[in-house]
Amino acid sequence: MGFQQGLSGLNASAKHLDVIGNNVANVNTVGFKGSRAEFADIYASTFGTASNIAGIGARVTTISQQFSQGNTTSTNNPLDIAITGNGFFRMQDTTGSISYARNGQFQLDKNGYIVNNGQFLTGWGVDQGTGIFLQGSTPQPIQLQFSNIGARATGASGVTGAGLNLGLNLNAADKVIPAGTAFSSSDPTTYNYSTSATVYDSLGVAHTQTMYFRKQDPAAGGTVGTWDVKYNLDGKDVLTSGALGVPSAGDPLFGTTLTFDANGKPVGLPVGGSTFNVTAAALNNGSSGLNYQMYFDTSTQFGSPYNVNTLTQDGYTDGVLTGISVSKDGVVQGRYSNGQSRNVAKVVLSTFNNAQGLQPLGDNRWAESFASGQPLTNGPGQGNTGLLQAAAVEDSNVDLTAELVNLITAQRNYQANAQSVKAQDTIMQTIVNLR
Repeated sequence: MGFQQGLSGLNASAKHLDVIGNNVANVNTVGFKGSRAEFADIYASTFGTASNIAGIGARVTTISQQFSQGNTTSTNNPLDIAITGNGFFRMQDTTGSISYARNGQFQLDKNGYIVNNGQFLTGWGVDQGTGIFLQGSTPQPIQLQFSNIGARATGASGVTGAGLNLGLNLNAADKVIPAGTAFSSSDPTTYNYSTSATVYDSLGVAHTQTMYFRKQDPAAGGTVGTWDVKYNLDGKDVLTSGALGVPSAGDPLFGTTLTFDANGKPVGLPVGGSTFNVTAAALNNGSSGLNYQMYFDTSTQFGSPYNVNTLTQDGYTDGVLTGISVSKDGVVQGRYSNGQSRNVAKVVLSTFNNAQGLQPLGDNRWAESFASGQPLTNGPGQGNTGLLQAAAVEDSNVDLTAELVNLITAQRNYQANAQSVKAQDTIMQTIVNLR
C-alpha cells in the first residue's frame, strides 16, 4: 500500500464535495443546471498483466452539467420567460459576443432593450410594411420603442377592405318614408334607423360619422328593397363630397343607396361603390381630410328587427407603449394606449448537438465550443426547440434531497480515504521503529 491511492481518493472526494456544494448553493438560481462529478480509476504504466496491477487510485474525469428540465414557477412579470423543452436564449453583449442562457428573468433597460445581467435578448425583427418576421436573418437585440407610434387615418392601412365596414340588418317589413318628406338628421320621423362610427383623420383626430337609413317609397318612384343612406359628420350634415354644413332646401345630401335582392342580400360589392370624402379644408384642423371606402357587403334586409352586427374601421389615434406580451412561439408584442397591438420581434432559441460540451461562463450563461458543435437557431416550437411560457421562470433543476444524500456519501468517502492515508502512515512508522 502507498500514499498515492489515498491521496488520489482524497482529491477526487474533495472535488466531488465541491460539485455537490455548488449544486446546493444554486438551488434557488433561476435556470441553473446542476453538475455531476464523473470518476475513473488510475493505473500506472506497466508491462505487467492486469492481475498483477493494484492501481494507484481514482481521478475526476469530467464535471458534466445535467440539462434536464427544471420546474416552472409563475411570476407577475410579463417579461419573465421560461423555456419548456430544448433550447437556449441567444444573448448578445455590447461588443457583439454571443452567449446562451436558460435564465429568463428579463427586464427593459432605459433604451427599450430586453436584457438580463447586461446581456441583450436577440430575435428576428419584423418588416413593418408587411408584418412578416425576418426569419432566417441574423438575430438582433430586441428593442421596444417607447416613443409614440403615430396615428393612421381610416382607410390608410392599404389592406383589402380598408375603410369602414358595416354589417347590419334593415327590417324588410318596416314602413317606407314618403318621397315628399324632406330628410333632417334632427327629425327621427324622416328616417328609419341611424348608427354611428368613430373614424380618424391623418392626425389621429377622432370624428363621429353618423349614417341614416331611409327606406324608399316605391309608390312615389322609389325602388323596392332600396334604402337611401345619408351622412352626418361631427354633428354637421355632409352636403356634397367635401362640404359640411346644415342643408338648405334643395341641397342634396351626400349619400348612397343600398339595394337588396329577393333573398335579402346586397346587390353589388361594395354596394354603391360609396367613397366617403371630406376635404382638409372642411375639417380645418391641419389633417389631410377624410377619404375612405365604405363597405356594406355583410348587410342584409330580412323581416327581422334592425340590428348592427359588425362595425369596424382601420384607423386609430396616436398611442404610447403600455404593455408587453410574449407568446409561446416567441412573438414579442407591444400594446399601446390607442388599443393597438404591434409585433416587435420573435425570440429565437438555439440548440446544440452536445449541450454538455458548452463552455460555462458564469451568470447562467454558456458559450459555444468545439465540443458542443455549432448552434442550430430556430423559432420556439420549430425544429427540436421547445416553447416559451411568459410570466414564468424555470427553476434550478437541482434535487436538494438527492444532493444532501450525495453530500453524506462524499463525506464518508473522504473520511475513508483519509483512513487509508493514516493506515499507510502507521505501517511506515512501524518500519522506522525496527531495530
